[in-house]
Amino acid sequence: MSTRGSSSGVVYVHSSPSAVCPHVEWAISGTLGERADLKWAAQPAAPGQLRAECNWTGDAGTGARLVSALRAWPMLRFEVTEDPSPGVDGARYCFAPVLGLWHARTSANGDIVVPEDQLRSLAARSRGGESFAHGVDEILGAAWDDALEPFRRAGDGAPVTWLHRVG
Repeated sequence: MSTRGSSSGVVYVHSSPSAVCPHVEWAISGTLGERADLKWAAQPAAPGQLRAECNWTGDAGTGARLVSALRAWPMLRFEVTEDPSPGVDGARYCFAPVLGLWHARTSANGDIVVPEDQLRSLAARSRGGESFAHGVDEILGAAWDDALEPFRRAGDGAPVTWLHRVG
């Protein structure tokens, strides 16, 4: 598979059982091609769970590969971002138990990009303002934001690890 350019982003593991943490590090390490030594901290929003985050650099598409690796543990709560790179849109992925995975393209400033065909389809199937507003919430991942926000806030001020994909 060919990728264009180099990209970067962040992996936020918002909550993980302690027994799964070494597996998460192994999955990230395997994807990036270098050892991930994350700094785990207690997750106040989920007593008994841990949280960590790391910045990464790698080929475009690395964010999607990180998500694929992390989805092996459906009890995790996590987000992966990938910044735009030349010729490649950015991306944001959110995963929460019960909700599963949500994904959107992002612009250079991090805003979610909604393709015009998706908006036209939403407008065509909406039965009024409330229905349209609900559809916009779905497109923008509001349910995932609601589910993950308590875990994001609990992680403010947490240490960050920098990782770079080799080869």
